Amino acid sequence: MRPSVKLPLAVLAAGAAGLGWSLAEARAYTLRRFSVPVLPAGSSPLRVLCLSDLHLVPNQTKKLEWVRGLAALEPDLVVSTGDNLAHLEAVPAVLKAHEHLLKLPGVFVLGSNDYFAPRPKNPARYLLPYGGKKRIHGVRLPTADLVDGFREAGWIDLDNRREQLKINDLRLEFVGVDDPHIKRDRYAEVSAPADPTAALTIGVAHAPYLRVLDAMTADGAGLILAGHTHGGQLCVPGYGALTTNCDLDRPRAKGVSRYPGDGTDPTDAWLHVSAGLGTSPYTPVRFACRPEATLLTLTAVG
Repeated sequence: MRPSVKLPLAVLAAGAAGLGWSLAEARAYTLRRFSVPVLPAGSSPLRVLCLSDLHLVPNQTKKLEWVRGLAALEPDLVVSTGDNLAHLEAVPAVLKAHEHLLKLPGVFVLGSNDYFAPRPKNPARYLLPYGGKKRIHGVRLPTADLVDGFREAGWIDLDNRREQLKINDLRLEFVGVDDPHIKRDRYAEVSAPADPTAALTIGVAHAPYLRVLDAMTADGAGLILAGHTHGGQLCVPGYGALTTNCDLDRPRAKGVSRYPGDGTDPTDAWLHVSAGLGTSPYTPVRFACRPEATLLTLTAVG
């Protein structure tokens, strides 16, 4: 075979292999575990299950059952950072996926895909800063049904709210915002210094935009939880995420880090960004970035 023919065939074969791998990886659900020293000295550990970016379509039974199985971890608290829906009829499936977790203490915020259904768009837009300047929204989703389902189970809605919750012997303060990616965040309405009598103040947002992270950190939040980035979704081994789809820097696209610095300043918060469990149904691929939930074990400082 002539070299002029071999090269295109090799490129096609590599492309097909990469596509097949990325389709499979998007269904390789993974549990990440991190330990974060943020509680007062002498505190018992607290286990927090972080869920984000489910992007559930009703026929995704493998994903649904995998999430249902997370209740076996018996976390002390569940935190959902939004983008649960990817279909007009997905709310019953989302509630079924969370059925056993809803019996546990939980808090949640919403993401843009809890408001608007996904729609086809050029995948290359995702690689532009902030996903491109123009937001492309689909049809309105039954957001109220999702919120009612979570609230009726006892979970606390943190969309532009500040609340407190006692878990075991610890009183936790939470401050959350509605999705900054579509500019629904109203942090100024809930801004206040962290309660010094609480064991920990936890900030919660769907998209980790710097304006929100900065404001929460300035108010004294010791831990901030977010999603949205999909961990980059399509990553380069050895390099990491190509984009975060917001103004967060790439090294913080997923996992645990200190913010805004490296932890040398005691006022730096701990930041966890989840790579999430799903994708848009129109781009159902991941590469070098498996879908995930995270079990954070909060431990005492020192």
